[in-house]
Amino acid sequence: MNQNNRKANKTDGHSGPLSGLRVVEFAGLGPGPFACMLLSDMGADVVTVDRIGNQFGDKNNIVNRGRTLVHANLKDPASREQILGLIRNADVLVEGFRPGIMERLGFGPETVWEVNRKLIYARMTGWGQSGPSAKTAGHDINYISLTGALDAIGPAGGPPVPPLNLLGDYGGGALYLVVGILAALHEVRNSGAGQVIDAAITDGTLSMMTHFVAASLKGTFVEQRGSNMLDGGAPYYGVYETADKRHISVGAIEPQFFAELCNRLELKGDWLSAQNDQSQWPALRAELAHIFSSRTRDEWAGIFAESDACVTPVLSLSEAALHSHNTARQSFVTINGVTQPAPAPRFSRTPSKIQGPPASQLASVETIVARWG
Repeated sequence: MNQNNRKANKTDGHSGPLSGLRVVEFAGLGPGPFACMLLSDMGADVVTVDRIGNQFGDKNNIVNRGRTLVHANLKDPASREQILGLIRNADVLVEGFRPGIMERLGFGPETVWEVNRKLIYARMTGWGQSGPSAKTAGHDINYISLTGALDAIGPAGGPPVPPLNLLGDYGGGALYLVVGILAALHEVRNSGAGQVIDAAITDGTLSMMTHFVAASLKGTFVEQRGSNMLDGGAPYYGVYETADKRHISVGAIEPQFFAELCNRLELKGDWLSAQNDQSQWPALRAELAHIFSSRTRDEWAGIFAESDACVTPVLSLSEAALHSHNTARQSFVTINGVTQPAPAPRFSRTPSKIQGPPASQLASVETIVARWG
């Protein structure tokens, strides 16, 4: 799709850098479906296998966009044979069940490799395939709790604050799953043999914490919320309330950006020396809070527009879709009347596109086997 024409009522065909890639997704929740949405957006032909009787056709369930949907009774031998026939011509299998369930259903790695040795077997879980917690239930908040990430997020003197489920499910989970799939697809070209990707949200989140582990080793990270530069401890990196009870974000880390902040705010006195003097941080924070409370959020947005002070309005989801930067980049696309985030990242020669809305009807396994065969 032309990047200058991202709005459409429907899409047809598969395009993007992963065009030609065939993925079988065993329906699940959270990071697995999101990872498969990304693969589909980049051109992969994703077929979702779901249980008979599960509801579908909700056009607002946009995480499930761009897929072909089949229903199957995985406990029925005839149905299992059909799905194995589908897997025979796939490149990737994605599943997000607890360890051992796929094996009990007859779709473990060793079984599917008997029909397709090149298959990449991508397993998405919270705790991973091994370890004391591997077979226990959990959610994003539980996984990031065990990594040190949740403990580091929140205001000074307050409790940890869950960052939605962006950090665990989608950051440490789905994105690492996609990276693993792409790496394994590169490797299989040389070896001719598929492999298992054990994508654990705990592993991915710990990997994302590498910068802070390094800071801790160097003694520059304090294990106390609201005491570090990037956790709101620094007055030049945080959120301030405005006159209309909305908020403005400040990220003026570099000295030249902080100087621009002071200039635009018309700060009186020698506040430039306070940036890296922690003894002056409480006074600087109070001064910034006082100044930002004197105007509305949108007034401040206008004052700091196109400046290097690193000051931006804190927008709601509905406001984000209308912001001039997002509209200029056409960062939202409308499919069948539903406005949603456009595919990311962007490719210059093989642009991604949303392959279609969430499935509104079922497909037959025979049809897909014929298409893939």
